[in-house]
Amino acid sequence: MTQRLHLVFGGELIDPSKSAFKDVDAIDIVGMFPDYASAFDAWKAAAQRTVDNAHMRYYIAHIHRLRDEEAESSPTEELG
Repeated sequence: MTQRLHLVFGGELIDPSKSAFKDVDAIDIVGMFPDYASAFDAWKAAAQRTVDNAHMRYYIAHIHRLRDEEAESSPTEELG
């Protein structure tokens, strides 16, 4: 069975109309989730906690889309 991992993270943006974080070291990593539904619930809770701050944004990253586990990787890719 293929896992469809999702990362929920967020932080304060420099400008609410853009996606650049004010302080990358202060990014809030909410967690990694095994499916979209649980990631959405975590995203919604984090977003609602910070609703009074117009510069705060939370995102769901679809980690499973970043890499095709069936495709062969190069030796340098494995090292990062």
